[in-house]
Amino acid sequence: MSMAMIGLLAGMALGFAGYFGGFGAFLLVAALGAVGFVAGRFLDGDLEPGDLLRSRDREDRRR
Repeated sequence: MSMAMIGLLAGMALGFAGYFGGFGAFLLVAALGAVGFVAGRFLDGDLEPGDLLRSRDREDRRR
């Protein structure tokens, strides 16, 4: 499935949640979508667990 199709489905889900459930449902669907996205990237091997928790080196901050 292409990224455009996934984006379309995610947008439709957020739209339905916002229309039928209000702003709170919209935020809940968006938050759960973000969690699912991170979990999917982790399971695909594109993301390491330390990538989310690791702080930057001091040399990176100076630039």
